Amino acid sequence: MSSTPHKPASPGPASIKAVAPVEASVELLYRAPLWLPNRHAQTIVPSLFARRPAVSFRRERWDTPDGDFIDLDWVEHDSPPAGSAPVFVLFHGLEGSSGSHYAASLMAAAREYGWHGVVPHFRSCSGPMNRLPRFYHLADSAEVDWILRRLRAAHRGPLVAAGVSLGGNVLLRWLGERREDAAHVVSAAAAVSTPIDVHAGGRALSQGFGLVYTRSFLKTLKQKASQKLEQFPGLFDRDAMLASRTMYEFDNVVTAPLHGFRNTDDYWSTATTRPLLPHIEVPTLVLNARNDPFLPAKALPSRHEVSAAVELDQPAHGGHAGFMTGPFPGRIDWLSRRVFGYLERHVDHG
Repeated sequence: MSSTPHKPASPGPASIKAVAPVEASVELLYRAPLWLPNRHAQTIVPSLFARRPAVSFRRERWDTPDGDFIDLDWVEHDSPPAGSAPVFVLFHGLEGSSGSHYAASLMAAAREYGWHGVVPHFRSCSGPMNRLPRFYHLADSAEVDWILRRLRAAHRGPLVAAGVSLGGNVLLRWLGERREDAAHVVSAAAAVSTPIDVHAGGRALSQGFGLVYTRSFLKTLKQKASQKLEQFPGLFDRDAMLASRTMYEFDNVVTAPLHGFRNTDDYWSTATTRPLLPHIEVPTLVLNARNDPFLPAKALPSRHEVSAAVELDQPAHGGHAGFMTGPFPGRIDWLSRRVFGYLERHVDHG
């Protein structure tokens, strides 16, 4: 295990102050600013142009039980949090990292609360290529289980977890599979912009403007897949991988077979977390904008389709992991206030 100073790529300007804690009784209703008129603007502008809090990280490397490794980025504080302070764990989205816009906002909030904050990177997402003939995927709940249990064993304070997009999906899957057992590990959870119906999300990203997002994802995914073929020649069909134009095609060649699924349909069906929502027993916020371009509103669950432990928040606007507020270039602190306001209500400070 190693620990070295680390800062995320492109952390953004340091001029914005991190969000302050909110009272547990405050309910936040998201309203998009008028200058962000549609779902695509509400998704793209926060990711590319939002003013981000300045956050520094300390990197820690863990060797995995199967002979690989993951890197975890811990938010640095001016003074160390109390040993009993809560630990906030953030699972990032597809091709995300501690440098993602939402990670900067959420980790700055953890710092302001005096909580420990950590971003465990899925394999291949921290910079160096992982060692094994695999990557990460939407149903990788075994990885989340190992990470959370190791963190639980190492810290005295409460453990809370959040996931954005793919990270939210994996977290929800773990919560739904583990049921009551999950409550012995985490006190509360939040899933943001989660593709809880992966088939519906895949269709949305395979047509129209959705292909713009797909091309962005595939650019880095193909680069990584090419590196993986240098490690393991013949692992999958290089020409078919490079020719893929949708996530369905890429997953059929790379993601599904590398992780033990028959094909994309088998993978996406296994990864769909909507059927697991009635089984979640940990207090969990599930936040999805109804105009998310990655998932149509008709795929979102209603109150009677989830357990009593699940709180649904489905604002009309917000895009995908956007939820920007204020005048241009905008702030990205609403998400932090919503997530931490929820988690704070369910943390027992002893």
